Amino acid sequence: MSKRAGKVFAGSRIRELRSRGGQTQQALAAELGLSPSYLNQIENDQRPVPAPLMVKLCNLFGVSAAWFGDSDEIRQIQALREILGDPLFRSASLRPTDLQAAIRAAPALAECFATLYHAYRAARHTGQSGAESHVFSEAARGAAGLPPEERPGAGQVPVAPYDAVGDWVQRENNYFDEIDRCAEELYESEMLREGILAASLVRYLSDRHGIRVVTDPDLDSRAVIWRFDRRGRRLLMADGVPSESSVFCMGQVIGRLDYARQLDRAVRRSGLATADARDLARVGMGNYFAGALLLPYRRFRQAARDRKHDLDQLQRQFGVSFEQVCHRLSTMQRPGEEGIPFYFIKTDIAGNILKSHSATRFSLPRFGGLCSLWNVFRAFSAPGQLHVQVSRTTDDAVFLNVARTVGHAGVSYFDRPRSVAVVLGCSVAHAPELVYSAGLDLSDERMIIPIGPGCRACIRTDCRHRAIPAAGFQIDAGGEERGVVPYHMAPAPG
Repeated sequence: MSKRAGKVFAGSRIRELRSRGGQTQQALAAELGLSPSYLNQIENDQRPVPAPLMVKLCNLFGVSAAWFGDSDEIRQIQALREILGDPLFRSASLRPTDLQAAIRAAPALAECFATLYHAYRAARHTGQSGAESHVFSEAARGAAGLPPEERPGAGQVPVAPYDAVGDWVQRENNYFDEIDRCAEELYESEMLREGILAASLVRYLSDRHGIRVVTDPDLDSRAVIWRFDRRGRRLLMADGVPSESSVFCMGQVIGRLDYARQLDRAVRRSGLATADARDLARVGMGNYFAGALLLPYRRFRQAARDRKHDLDQLQRQFGVSFEQVCHRLSTMQRPGEEGIPFYFIKTDIAGNILKSHSATRFSLPRFGGLCSLWNVFRAFSAPGQLHVQVSRTTDDAVFLNVARTVGHAGVSYFDRPRSVAVVLGCSVAHAPELVYSAGLDLSDERMIIPIGPGCRACIRTDCRHRAIPAAGFQIDAGGEERGVVPYHMAPAPG
């Protein structure tokens, strides 16, 4: 979707919805009460989408107005900018407007190009240069939409399974309706209660499956949190596992035992091409079920509203971890009952992204590092403290986000606990619904931190924190002056 002078143009999104249902343009026009010629103009972005028609479209296809947002376009533009920053494309100097025009004209082609680049990077990093022609052929077939069973050598493409699963979850908006509703129904039918789930889940496993929950002091030495001994009918927990982690583990096991069919169905529908990716997706669906069981959709959504999304209060009310609350808030996209669209990121101290999802137009770098101006890096300098930031991205979207370290302290002098932090953010338009806007003067431009998607894709020319040049810009290292960054950048001509 694009906006020109306040008008909404969403032709490509309407065509996508229509094609999903196998409808002709004429049939959809009749259902909407429009003339076919008028709908044709809307689908070709010659006419904007009026507000009443937007409501009709949302009701007809069961989506929210946010679905017509331009987050996918922004993510594609950013990904292409990063890709073209590779020395492989050193002769390419495309402006942001060129990339935007290309994506609007042929979004599927842009996706194919990104898929090929993924495959190229994977082959280069694994030293399998001799297999590159096979990699590119397979990637092209996958991007063209062929099912895995029709792709020659399916499962052999060295494209990172973790990235493939992350892309799938993003496409689903991090919401899986069948699994979410199953977890919510179990919570209500078993009359579970907020904050005191542990005893109830222990009893459920014992009564329904004859499984005992026991502590195994040897698991921690092997960096294992829990292990399911199916033959011995035992769920073994590492010594010292916090209560919020133990209930999450029990939720995962319950999902595997009682809802395996629903979890597998979601994975089968994913279209993931490799066995590794599908295995990771099954783990992800088990985690999703556990989170939905601990934080049932309607109860949690109402509590979040009542408490103005105060993360600490929600954590105490439901007896879960800070990270679990943040992640669950990023999944609240049930059609017709949507919560605030948040983005959620988990990163380590080196800036490696461990988990991410965005229900907003906020977009993360896919091939580069994180912006050093982000408050997530300040969080590591003050563990356990909450850091609030108002930030502006390079497309002038303003977000309110909070960051905090998560995890557990070491249990001995020789322990090396992992340093990780999470970030939860949303559009500043939702700031009044968040307790973290208290005391902030959102009209003061000095409060807004300009952040970017990572230096390679960032188009800011005046950032004193830049580490490497951006793609698509000319570099001037000469002149009679020297700044913090030893060169100037200017948009490429043309």
